[in-house]
Amino acid sequence: MCTSCGCGSDEVRIESGAHEHLHVHGDGTVHAHAHDHDHDHAPAAPQSRRVQLERDILAKNDRLAADNRAAFAASGVFALNLVSSPGSGKTTLLVRTIEALNGRVPVAVIEGDQQTSLDADRIRATGARAVQVNTGSGCHLDALMVGEAAKRLAPLQESLLFIENVGNLVCPAAFDLGEAHKVLVLSVTEGEDKPLKYPDMFAAADLMLLNKCDLLPYLDFDAARCEANARRINPAIRVLRVSATKGEGMDAWIDWLVREAHQARRPLLMAHR
Repeated sequence: MCTSCGCGSDEVRIESGAHEHLHVHGDGTVHAHAHDHDHDHAPAAPQSRRVQLERDILAKNDRLAADNRAAFAASGVFALNLVSSPGSGKTTLLVRTIEALNGRVPVAVIEGDQQTSLDADRIRATGARAVQVNTGSGCHLDALMVGEAAKRLAPLQESLLFIENVGNLVCPAAFDLGEAHKVLVLSVTEGEDKPLKYPDMFAAADLMLLNKCDLLPYLDFDAARCEANARRINPAIRVLRVSATKGEGMDAWIDWLVREAHQARRPLLMAHR
């Protein structure tokens, strides 16, 4: 269940390219299977009970997110939660990012989709390690899913961990995964009023990547207005204009990555002096 749509987590599967996969249940239990099976779902709870259940779920998620964050910090892993609506170009951006880093830093990716391993396959083709999380009817990743996926992925010390969330501008805003930053990818093929329509996501993000900017000459899209709308919701949000397919703005994005990763690791380095 999530606070916005009541989706379930009993259908979640985590796979790393092998036949075996893990099922992650809403009660926190995890078990392995080598085959698919269906689950029965309970009827919807009354409104008052549902509100309390949502609070309990978010509180539990926050505790698990804190565990994830501590585990990432202990290994010097810099984790980013990439969020967007479907079709914004997150996976293409990740592929280009991995290529631009050119082996300078180890990269691992947790891919979230309702079905298929297509995006994880694209990431693995770059040479980076990836694990796929299929959420079934679920519309977001949560901290339990990410924690279990990270255990299977075992990102290397001092590495970058990208968590590509399910395409959805609503529910992922409410769920902390233990990431250092939420990075919102918005395509210029979407409306410049998206920040006003989906304010929670823009309020939660630290960086907005305005993607597919190579298409601006062919679209009726006011990039400056879109950025202004984003800052109406979140005055502190950083905005970078990029084109993952053409490479525009990618240097600024890589610079941001390197700088933020260095700053995030500094307290850990100081603690070991």
